[in-house]
Amino acid sequence: MTRAVIVGAGIVGAACAEALTRHGVDVVVVDRNPVGSGTTSRGEGNILVSDKGPGAELALAQLSRRAWLEVGDLLGRERIELEEKGGVVVARTGAGLDSLHAFAEGQRAAGVTALDVADPLALEPHLAPDIPGAVHYPEDMQVQPVLAAAELLAAAVDRGATFRGGLDAHAAVTDSDGSVSGIRAASGEVLEADVVINAAGTWGGEVSERLGAPVPVLPRRGFILVTEPLPPLVRHKVYSADYVDNVGSSDAGLETSCVVEGTRRGTILIGASRERVGFDTSLSVTVVETLARQAVTIFPFLARVNLLRVYRGFRPYCPDHLPVIGPDPRAPGVIHACGHEGAGIGLAAGTARLVSDYVTGGLTATTAGEWAALLPDRFAGLNKEARQQA
Repeated sequence: MTRAVIVGAGIVGAACAEALTRHGVDVVVVDRNPVGSGTTSRGEGNILVSDKGPGAELALAQLSRRAWLEVGDLLGRERIELEEKGGVVVARTGAGLDSLHAFAEGQRAAGVTALDVADPLALEPHLAPDIPGAVHYPEDMQVQPVLAAAELLAAAVDRGATFRGGLDAHAAVTDSDGSVSGIRAASGEVLEADVVINAAGTWGGEVSERLGAPVPVLPRRGFILVTEPLPPLVRHKVYSADYVDNVGSSDAGLETSCVVEGTRRGTILIGASRERVGFDTSLSVTVVETLARQAVTIFPFLARVNLLRVYRGFRPYCPDHLPVIGPDPRAPGVIHACGHEGAGIGLAAGTARLVSDYVTGGLTATTAGEWAALLPDRFAGLNKEARQQA
């Protein structure tokens, strides 16, 4: 029986554990912290196709959406709060609407359902009345990420997987030919494996260094505001069209765009910000004020709503804005599944399917070619200094 050690018990690691045990793989998941307590606990739970242009990431998002629906049927959609709520992308200017329509047209060519909306108030009655237009993405969904991670890992454990909390992957164990055959914990304990999967999220770069297969995954800090509980006033995930550009920007400075959505419990989540400040967790009043101000321009009623709390976390950023998924030729036995930036929750189920296929040999030459843009060898030429500055 194939044995896999998964480093990371966030949403991606948990999804990989569930998918692998479904195929009879013996799985051990290790994490220095509890399940879903890292980046997974700092996200909004978005499962989106609306924010990705044609290419490998959009294809992964489409695969992942289908996989999430299957996971929802397996675990119970209500149990993980999986909701096909749809997304609405709004333009705040006429020029912005033209750009949004052009972007949506390219997505439609790739199979995304994107519906031009002349009257946004018909979908979201509490929007600002001066918004010139929008695009409706009925395929966008939302999930409660910590619940989903816990339930995915529990399903894997029910099939025989083991979770080792409080255990850090300190170093790789290698054979004489350089292939990785397990991990060594800080205590010296060795966990043997046929394959080691780097699903360490924002810390994927650090873990990849320890495994001898470094990839440039860096933290990008983001804030989310949480309002007091309210009646259902925001029906979809609603965000401004400039969000897509901000996601794809390589600027290290602060970038913000308006993202607003409701939750099952009545609170409204407001984002999104991005800035490269290392692992600095300090609160920025400037960011909070900026996000609140932007949200009010789209939903004026929010000016009268109390803010309940603010949380922040780190998104695992790669310089080309694509995740790193697949086997690493520099360290045979290592498969990466990290670097998803702010899309890790949405892409987790699809990532798990790819990882499972890599482990079990389920990819054909044709299907493997479809995911070549995500492979880690695209970073093989970067030295350590370049990876840290990417």
